Amino acid sequence: MPANASTTTASPPAASPLHAAVADDFAAVDRTIMAQLTSRVPLVETIGQYIVASGGKRLRPLLVLLAARALGYDGNRHVTLATLVEFMHTSTLLHDDVVDDSHLRRGKATANDAWGNAPSVLVGDFLYSRSFQMMVEVGSMRIMEVLSSATCVIAEGEVLQLTNVGNPDIDEAAYFETIQGKTAMLFEAASHSGAILADATPEQEAALQHYGRYLGLAFQLVDDLLDYQGNAEAMGKNVGDDLAEGKPTLPLIQAMAVGTPEQAQLVRRAIRKGGLDHLEAVLEIVRDTGALDYTRARAIEMADRALAQLDALPASRYRDSMADLARLAVDRQT
Repeated sequence: MPANASTTTASPPAASPLHAAVADDFAAVDRTIMAQLTSRVPLVETIGQYIVASGGKRLRPLLVLLAARALGYDGNRHVTLATLVEFMHTSTLLHDDVVDDSHLRRGKATANDAWGNAPSVLVGDFLYSRSFQMMVEVGSMRIMEVLSSATCVIAEGEVLQLTNVGNPDIDEAAYFETIQGKTAMLFEAASHSGAILADATPEQEAALQHYGRYLGLAFQLVDDLLDYQGNAEAMGKNVGDDLAEGKPTLPLIQAMAVGTPEQAQLVRRAIRKGGLDHLEAVLEIVRDTGALDYTRARAIEMADRALAQLDALPASRYRDSMADLARLAVDRQT
């Protein structure tokens, strides 16, 4: 094992107050995650345990649990469903870090930094494959349809983001198309599949599908905002990482749209070049043009849309937790 990787036995991240309504279910998901990481190839288990224990709120499996319970589901297949959704997410993290040549995630070395690109990609493939095995266990063709379609949309979103790197001509509509695919789609699939498992009415199913979509958009908008005003130690990554990679996110798109020609030209040059040579100037521009306030306002708009969808659900502590999650999306600092 590489020297910069942890040698301790993996343990799940601690549950937060958001998980209280489904604490027992969440604990069952943690146990299932570790059980499903079993492989006859030791490196698969090592990297798999390292990445799943490296932090994070496990929001996507939480959405599955809350959505199912909010609609009265009382079986146990939601635990399998939540686990496989987490595996889908984890596999995308492994692949994304290789594509982005990332070295830090949540304050720890990325798997590709610790073990190299090839093992990270292949373990990501293993987790994707295991998630589809578990999908069969859930036994719902509709859920399989939703999740398999989601994987295609997510992959398209990642490719779209990759093709947009270094391109300062991306507009807000293209940006939203990208984050809908790469981030919001799995949020949407998580809450949607939980609703299907609970035999939701058509109205409730549509509401939870849209809840997940808007929640995912809000989270990504705040992620992109924090890249220009967040605390590096709290975030577990460096401020300006998106700029360094030449990613035209909404703060930059808005700054170019409303800034002076000189400001727009500097931001365009920074996106094309990548790196951090222009970081301080860009930080000043996104502040002075109100681009950060605009991005936060759009995140709040998405969170409000998510909250509105919950009117279709009966009152319960699960619905309350989903409302808290929407508020967290815009209030967080990490």
